[in-house]
Amino acid sequence: MEIKAQLKDVQILQRELTPQETEQVNAGFDALSLEEGVALESREPINLLAMKENELIGCATGSAHKNGEEYTGWFHLTDLYVEKEYRDQGMGSELLNELEETLRQMGIRHIWLWTSAEPTLRFYRRHGYTQFTEMENWYSDGSSRIGMRKTIT
Repeated sequence: MEIKAQLKDVQILQRELTPQETEQVNAGFDALSLEEGVALESREPINLLAMKENELIGCATGSAHKNGEEYTGWFHLTDLYVEKEYRDQGMGSELLNELEETLRQMGIRHIWLWTSAEPTLRFYRRHGYTQFTEMENWYSDGSSRIGMRKTIT
């Protein structure tokens, strides 16, 4: 295999990027997107919190994706959480329904998420979510990581 002269002194290292290197990489990706005529991508956090008095009892959080100033139409739900003593009382459904309504008003029509356990799969299926991918043996117990999505209208 012939190595180009400009690459012969390059080392491949395994370590964390410095803040300056992270900036360099991000700027490089931004420049590439603009060269290709694609608006810069960003994410806008959306966080709904369920509070009882001053105590957090649940949340629905994630990111609305944007190209430039426009939403792409997709939201990544990263966390839907309810404290144990408030589970199985409809709080998760309430948070999810409120999130979907918030996104609908923003013009976002698609939600996607990762989940795994059978009870959460049943929960999301009851709310109209469908599976779009599975990564087998993702977790240490051998269970899969499941990608689910929903189009909200």
